[in-house]
Amino acid sequence: MTDTMPAQDERKMTSQDTELSVENKDTAQAQQGQVAHWTPDGEVQPTTGAPSEDAVIDAIATVHDPEIPVNIYELGLIYAIDLHDDGRVKVEMTLTAPNCPSAQELPVQVREAVEKVPGVTSAEVDVVWDPPWDMSRMSDEARLALNMF
Repeated sequence: MTDTMPAQDERKMTSQDTELSVENKDTAQAQQGQVAHWTPDGEVQPTTGAPSEDAVIDAIATVHDPEIPVNIYELGLIYAIDLHDDGRVKVEMTLTAPNCPSAQELPVQVREAVEKVPGVTSAEVDVVWDPPWDMSRMSDEARLALNMF
């Protein structure tokens, strides 16, 4: 009977040690900002570093001006994308004209699209007017789609 008692105590210590180890790991990850979290789509694993620029551009390219059948990235409405190591993304964009009917909705759509990119912790979209947009900012693909050579 004395032989089994230490074995049970050892199992308890091992279990406690494991719990402490998990707590220490979670604490260390939390201090580094790398804690996984759960969403309705499932668990999201922590990421390190800035999000992928290509992924952010791809997300922005899903946003279209309702009056023009080309995405806003190809139209040249995106002036700057700043990626930060902590996952923050700042986008500077413009509109085709100050009185654009989509002036309220396009920046919101860009922010929502960027926030869905893995690794993005927050997105900020600023509308700027300097320099003003002109057709020279459009990509060749956009010019082709709009028959503007």
